[in-house]
Amino acid sequence: MRVVNHTIRNRAKLTGWLFIAGAVLMICLFYFYPMIQALLLSFKTGAGANLHFDGLANYKRLLSDKTFFTAVKNTFLFLIVQVPVMIVFAMMISVLLNDSKLRFKGFFRTAIFLPCVTSLVAYSVVFKYLFGNDGLINLALLNMHILSEPIQWISDPFWAKVTIIIAITWRWTGYNMIFFLSSLQNIDSSIYEAARIDGASGPRQFFSITVPLLKPIILFTSITSTIGTLQLFDEIMNITKGGPGNATLSISQYIYNLSFKYTPDFGYAATVSYSIVIMIIVLAFLQIKLAGDDK
Repeated sequence: MRVVNHTIRNRAKLTGWLFIAGAVLMICLFYFYPMIQALLLSFKTGAGANLHFDGLANYKRLLSDKTFFTAVKNTFLFLIVQVPVMIVFAMMISVLLNDSKLRFKGFFRTAIFLPCVTSLVAYSVVFKYLFGNDGLINLALLNMHILSEPIQWISDPFWAKVTIIIAITWRWTGYNMIFFLSSLQNIDSSIYEAARIDGASGPRQFFSITVPLLKPIILFTSITSTIGTLQLFDEIMNITKGGPGNATLSISQYIYNLSFKYTPDFGYAATVSYSIVIMIIVLAFLQIKLAGDDK
């Protein structure tokens, strides 16, 4: 009997491994293999396909690359300004849309979530025309007599950064709102009822109950938003093309330029790519530590 049971268990384990074997193979083939190849590529130098191993030459070059540091500075500016604003907006909107007395909740939730399912290229092109010198935004501000002359949203270094921040906030706020909303719906309403009986005001309930209970979601959305911002490419490429000058150049666009716009330097592009990996690991670790989540 024991032999039969052992045989059945082995067959069950084999069946389970067979079910996941395809997925494991695809993950290894399309995720881990390219990652390893990119790491090896980062130790090679040369133009185009004429590459040869050159040790840490690319990493030494990275430390003295002014354009790279400009891209890092721009990307971190977007990260520091946009991510906190987006997280706060997403949280506040989710609280409003979780109100049981609010009518047409389904419509508002869909409308706010809709931007994140639109085409990245399509919405970037729309924003480029909206914020053009003669675009709808300038036209509206001029007609309301808020401005006396059009703002150079795309061609001015400061306003170009503002345009990018507005664009990515508009697109991704609804995406993060869904996580907060789903978490809010799992909070027992009796907690808020007890707080109201004790005389807690709305703001006090928000900061003393809602925010602490949403801490895991705040951490999750912060990390995923950080990863997304460090990989920012589509908006930069389609709205400002990294300009004016390199005022909005992101790290991902710099990788694209190294690979396809300038003389192809795939080895150095891979090195810059792995700098993003290192930044993501460090920032994610710091966010987890600051949140006090040791699990």
